[in-house]
Amino acid sequence: KQGPVASPMSMRSILTSGSCLSPPPPPPPPPGPPPIFDAETAKEEGAASRSALFAQLNQGEAITKGLRHVSDDQKTHKNPSLRAQGPPVRSPTKSHTPSPTSPKNSPQQNHAPVLELEGKKWRVEYQEDKNDLVINNTELKQVAYIFKCNKSTLQIKGKINSITIDNCKKFGLVFDNVVGIVEVINSRDIQIQVMGKVPTISINKTEGCHIYLSEESLDCEIVSAKSSEMNILIPQDGDYKEFPVPEQFKTAWDGSKLVTEPAEIVG
Repeated sequence: KQGPVASPMSMRSILTSGSCLSPPPPPPPPPGPPPIFDAETAKEEGAASRSALFAQLNQGEAITKGLRHVSDDQKTHKNPSLRAQGPPVRSPTKSHTPSPTSPKNSPQQNHAPVLELEGKKWRVEYQEDKNDLVINNTELKQVAYIFKCNKSTLQIKGKINSITIDNCKKFGLVFDNVVGIVEVINSRDIQIQVMGKVPTISINKTEGCHIYLSEESLDCEIVSAKSSEMNILIPQDGDYKEFPVPEQFKTAWDGSKLVTEPAEIVG
């Protein structure tokens, strides 16, 4: 405050003088505004998408109204010509190479007919169109097993323990005496004629079975299950009279037990 006052000319000379220092460079420009992250906008768009999805799901059956109808002429499974226009699309998850272990439909095997005594068992198997089959010299301990015989007839002479007819069609059996049982299983169109005696004849899973009893075998018991078209022929006045075996039954509770009786009249 006490010094001399510099004149304008002296200040101009000082600024233009080369002996004085150059003024400092200007400061760098301030940084621009930070980038705006549109997080709120993304959240709003995601919420709008989910709301639209839930709205579609809540339509229920009406959701299919927007689908385009495909007519029958545009379906490849109903128009082979459409399939021929392009190669078939194969699923990448399935292998189309045939498996070496895949089963193939093998042709039906033709078995040789059998009629032989194996130990105490007579085997009569795979007989076709044979009406002269005969078993002689039977013994009481022997049994006969008849399997898959079609359009054939067998006669068993003498006395035998039991006879089984299994998986036969249009088969006829004539025998003298059986001390045990005669069974018919899984067969069709079977005819049996008893010449002597038999205590029991069993019929299971069979369609069509005619049994001709003799005078000596009228006390025979017929046991049947899951079978149909069964008839017992009884000799009367030199001929046979046919009696059907009931196929339907009715059951009622009498207060202490179940009572079952045929549902049809057997005449």
